[in-house]
Amino acid sequence: MDKQQIINKSHLIVSVLVVVCIAFIYGFYPEKLFDINLKSTDEHNIFKATMGMYLGFSTLWILGIFKPKYFKPALISNVIFMLGLGFGRLLSLFLDGIPTFLFVLGTVGELFLGFYSIWVLKRLNQTKFS
Repeated sequence: MDKQQIINKSHLIVSVLVVVCIAFIYGFYPEKLFDINLKSTDEHNIFKATMGMYLGFSTLWILGIFKPKYFKPALISNVIFMLGLGFGRLLSLFLDGIPTFLFVLGTVGELFLGFYSIWVLKRLNQTKFS
């Protein structure tokens, strides 16, 4: 990977590493992150579905890293995924109060990764039509 590719793809790599790890925690060990004790099959099902969604997005980002035709869809999905989470957490911060440090850090990271994807998309569009 050359310097330009590293600039364009580094946030997708970070997104994959973080989101895959979080996905497996949500799916198999949610009590490690949350003060919860899942009892029903439905409760377990919700967390496994979230894991599946996270792994699905991560798959698209991996394709975007290695296959040029998937790069732009990977960027767009990264914007939607990260800014959706980040703005949802900001809303919670204002309505519910300040969460633990890990979730505040997550909010900052999600917003950064989402806006970084927007920045890369804008750069790609400028160089494409220049």
